[in-house]
Amino acid sequence: MQTPTPHRVSRATSRSPLARPSLRHPEGFLLTIETLTWLSGLVLSLSTFMSWYSGSGGHGLVLSVIGWHTGLVGQIVFFLGLAVLILVVLRVFGVALPASLPESLIVIGIGVLATILVLVRLIWIPNQLSVPTDGRGIGIWIALLAAIGVIAAGVIEASEEV
Repeated sequence: MQTPTPHRVSRATSRSPLARPSLRHPEGFLLTIETLTWLSGLVLSLSTFMSWYSGSGGHGLVLSVIGWHTGLVGQIVFFLGLAVLILVVLRVFGVALPASLPESLIVIGIGVLATILVLVRLIWIPNQLSVPTDGRGIGIWIALLAAIGVIAAGVIEASEEV
C-alpha cells in the first residue's frame, strides 16, 4: 500500500477557512467602489450647474435657476462634491489619511452633509429668487441622488474595511 503524497497548496490560493471573502471586484471591472465614489462626487458637483428651480416667465418662456445661484447652499454642495473628488485623487496618488480618520467615514460625512443641504433646498425655496418658481427642476433631484450615492459609496467602503 502506497502512502499518498501531501497536496501542495500554493500561497496565492491559501486562505483560512474562517476568513471573510473579499467583496472587491477584479481589476478592470467597470463598477468598483472607487468608481462609484468619484462618479457620485462628480455628478454632485455638476448638478449645481443644472436647473434646480423653474418657472414660467410669461409668453411661453420658461426660466430656470441653477443650483449655483440659489445662494451659499448651492455653492457648498458644489465644493462638497469637489472634496469627494479630491479624496479619490489623493487615494490614487497614494496619499493616505491618518488611521484614526478613515476615508470612508469622511465620505459618509460629506454625503450626509450634502444630502441635508439638498433636502433643505428641496423643501425651502429661497425668497431672493427673482424668478417665479413653479416647481423643482431636474438638477435638484440629480443632486439628491448623487448625495445619496456618496453615502452609499462610503458605507460600502466602510463595510469592506472591516
